Amino acid sequence: MAFTKIKGPRIAAVATCVPDKKVDNLKDTSEFSQEEVRKVVAMAGVHARRVSNDSVCSSDLCVAAAEVAIESLQWNRESIDAIIMITQTPDYFLPQTSGLIHKRLKLSDKCAAFDMGLGCSGYTYGLWLASMILNSNGFRRILLLQGDTPSRYADNSDRSVSLLFGDAGSATALEADNKEHAPDWFFGLHTDGEGYDYMIIEAGGFRDRFNSDKRNHCVRMQGANVFNFTIKRLPDLIKETLQGSGLDQDGIDYYIFHQSNKYIINYIANKLKLPEGKVPLTLKEFGNTGGPSIPLTMTQGDLKRPQDRSLTMMLLGYGVGLSWGSALIAFGPEAILKHTELKLTIKEV
Repeated sequence: MAFTKIKGPRIAAVATCVPDKKVDNLKDTSEFSQEEVRKVVAMAGVHARRVSNDSVCSSDLCVAAAEVAIESLQWNRESIDAIIMITQTPDYFLPQTSGLIHKRLKLSDKCAAFDMGLGCSGYTYGLWLASMILNSNGFRRILLLQGDTPSRYADNSDRSVSLLFGDAGSATALEADNKEHAPDWFFGLHTDGEGYDYMIIEAGGFRDRFNSDKRNHCVRMQGANVFNFTIKRLPDLIKETLQGSGLDQDGIDYYIFHQSNKYIINYIANKLKLPEGKVPLTLKEFGNTGGPSIPLTMTQGDLKRPQDRSLTMMLLGYGVGLSWGSALIAFGPEAILKHTELKLTIKEV
């Protein structure tokens, strides 16, 4: 069991960014009948989505979010020791997307930069890795970025995905904290590679690089298998995290789920009797944005923040891989939450 306790860093800021193009599923969809669309919208809870055009990549959304975070904190760019970029929609196979972001943010050559190829669970894994790095000597500040543009790999004729996906980027600014007073953070991380093909883009990688069928370059999802995986694994993950941390359900201020599907999230919340007010949803306006949906829900989920204490939040990522993970963190009252939109006129890097 991969469950661990780490002295948590300080979250200085979480900034998120979405494209300014809004798609209303009920008004703007012509590929399916209105009855079909209404059924999908009612089940998934996705009324609208923010989608990129052909020139906007994950890096663009993450750079915009990172600029907001850096400017809000007034961080000296020379003080940023590492950037971690989590994405499954990179600009290129090589070089790493974090290298492009490093250039655009004008960071020091003493700043480490690398990518992680995780999807819906990536934010929880990324927080664990950033925490580990900041607990070592020498690293003081990290930008954890996660961005995906899943609308660009969805087949518009595939009802199982085309009405669900939106695009987003995020930047989480983390600092090493005083270890004597730092709160404990808890992480539960899991994988089941037997379900690797439950969500898959079969072509484009080096297993099948030049497949001529365009549909094979789009994501295919076995919806029933993904549903069964989620309702089986997530309740146990939540229980494991509570038990490992020594907290009960009342000790958690918010359960921030990856925004996969309204029915699934409500099903799990009802099964575990999680209070509705502790399970914010952002699916209605933004859709399923993959891994960035967790920080997006932090900035756009209308969280109530007391001024005299930190929020205790359980973050829950799950999906493609199959991969799932939890992060039980403290979110201080001084931490900045900001959101921005990106106009869809991006110059090439």
